[in-house]
Amino acid sequence: MKKIVITEFMDAPSVEALKARYTLVYEPTLVDDAARLLREVADADAVIVRNRTQVRGELLAACKKATVIGRLGVGLDNIDVPACEARGMKVIPATGANALAVAEYVIGTAMLLLRGVYQDSAAVAGGKWPRARLSNGREIAGKTLGLIGFGGIGRLTAGLAQGLGMAVVAYDPMLAVDAPVWAQTGVKPATLDALLAQSDVVSLHVPLTAETRNLLSKERVAQMKAGAILINSARGHIADEAAVADALRAGHLGGAAFDVFEPEPLKAGSPWENCPNVVLTPHVAGVTAESNERVSSMIAAEVAKALG
Repeated sequence: MKKIVITEFMDAPSVEALKARYTLVYEPTLVDDAARLLREVADADAVIVRNRTQVRGELLAACKKATVIGRLGVGLDNIDVPACEARGMKVIPATGANALAVAEYVIGTAMLLLRGVYQDSAAVAGGKWPRARLSNGREIAGKTLGLIGFGGIGRLTAGLAQGLGMAVVAYDPMLAVDAPVWAQTGVKPATLDALLAQSDVVSLHVPLTAETRNLLSKERVAQMKAGAILINSARGHIADEAAVADALRAGHLGGAAFDVFEPEPLKAGSPWENCPNVVLTPHVAGVTAESNERVSSMIAAEVAKALG
């Protein structure tokens, strides 16, 4: 019977479905036990990971038998894909399965940060009444959303935003200005500089590559529209976190939501400590009960198909 090792959490029904057909090693915290992980993958035919498991170097070398790497998500920066393919391994991401969760995260945090009234519950419960201070929140309708990256998640986010009355522009150097998708979606293509200058909300939707590393640099953060909201649910290293935090403290930016960081988890003394108007979440934008089910069932099916 073929063996599958699952290194991080996976939806229970999908785990049970695999267990019925394969020898299965599943522990949500196996990623944290390096020695055991190296032992378990040595005779595994497939390995299923999330974003914390680094499929490269020593771990990849230990996968002496595996032919399939299943990724419970879409980002592949934790997997050395060329090295896997050179060894004859098929890398399978859960393309599209968590897109709605990410899109809703973007829109939800944008509304929260624009309105700015949802973080004073303790004060109100304690008898305070900060009505005047909280009466200057902004509506999302009529604002401009700038998407940096216009793939599947960006396009779904655009549709949700348009449904709320937002105008949407996008920067994606992989798409020609006359690509059919612009007319199909009603989204306007823009240069990065133009997008930053006009967008009330900027959301990142690009993978981490050599080209996108520090794409939103200190200089580009300074180019953003005064009072703008920045949302990063893509990857750490794409935006200069210290520059964003400084812009929030200076009042140049109106808010930020970051779900991804470098490093993860954050260390003491990070630039976000005591930073105003910020929402920080632990890399969960794409993880909901529903998306976990979709991602897990997709990868279970595709890995099983690849193993035969």
